[in-house]
Amino acid sequence: MHTPVGQTRLVLASASPRRRELLGQLGLTFEVSAADIDETPQPGEPAGAYVLRLAQEKARVVALRHPDAWVLAADTTVALGEALLGKPRDAAEARDMLGRLSGRTHEVYTGVALAGPGAGQSTLVRTRVTFRALSPGEIAWYAGTGEPLDKAGSYAMQGKGGFLVASVEGSPTNVIGLPLGETLELIARAGVVLPWSAS
Repeated sequence: MHTPVGQTRLVLASASPRRRELLGQLGLTFEVSAADIDETPQPGEPAGAYVLRLAQEKARVVALRHPDAWVLAADTTVALGEALLGKPRDAAEARDMLGRLSGRTHEVYTGVALAGPGAGQSTLVRTRVTFRALSPGEIAWYAGTGEPLDKAGSYAMQGKGGFLVASVEGSPTNVIGLPLGETLELIARAGVVLPWSAS
């Protein structure tokens, strides 16, 4: 993509279509270059530390390929108590996760990191989400749609899974995979020109 003279390129280190869509809604010009790292949690690693570490590693790896750009990376997980609920392997695991989340409050953590031609920056965002009490039929139907299979916690609040959610406390875009307000603050501090500040 063409970048105006004097403006540092922005690269999104993610293959997530949801993150691309969220960032694109802001009118930002960016490229996509996905990171391939080991995402295994360390023993006893808290949810917040886990996603922040992964976001920072993704940003560093992609920044090596794009040394003249700011690289934005993010990682999201769902925590129910001490348990981390990542992406389900299949519909059966999705049903299990949804059953555990039913009628309860869980936390969604996203680590956001920026690496590039200057000091790196990162932030951690937490959102509390409460599910309705779900019937076995609702759980089976939703798991069978296929939507949960590439989502942390086995649901997409912005999609068919919106009916699962009773309330959200905090950033709704964090639950989708990229907390926009906090992300904007990071890239603005780095000097990336935002559409409404360009003149």
